[in-house]
Amino acid sequence: MTIRFGIITLSDRSARGEREDLSGPALASFLQAENCLVLRQLILPDDESALRQTLSEWADSGKFDVILTTGSTGFAPRDIAPEATRSVIQKEAPGLAEVMRAESLKKTKHAMLSRAMAGIRARTLILKLPGSPKGAVENLEFVFPVISHAVQLLSDDPNSEKSH
Repeated sequence: MTIRFGIITLSDRSARGEREDLSGPALASFLQAENCLVLRQLILPDDESALRQTLSEWADSGKFDVILTTGSTGFAPRDIAPEATRSVIQKEAPGLAEVMRAESLKKTKHAMLSRAMAGIRARTLILKLPGSPKGAVENLEFVFPVISHAVQLLSDDPNSEKSH
């Protein structure tokens, strides 16, 4: 099964062209090495309305199995990704965020400040990842082993239960 991904980088500076986006391309590189399909990459400013609209459109389109966002999950006043995501998802998937924080905590105490989250809209899994390239890829690596099964379950694949 080829998993179809969309990647959204949230960064005011990258959206204005003041800083190169390194996290989105790092995630895309990881996914391509895992034989996943990256259908779209987008850079948005830390704008709650723009993120809500994009997440809703992408998830509702049926074109993406998983949408990753990188950035805007911290404590800064403009960090809006969890709130925007919470407003568009239909179900939370807290176990994924718990694993990301727990595994990250083994590497840095700053993981306690993470507001990473995961949820589902329609048949699309949405994951909020940290903004640094290293942190984004590491967090995706922590949960990647279950992504294929999650996508099978979301697509109502009759074979999804065979791996249990």
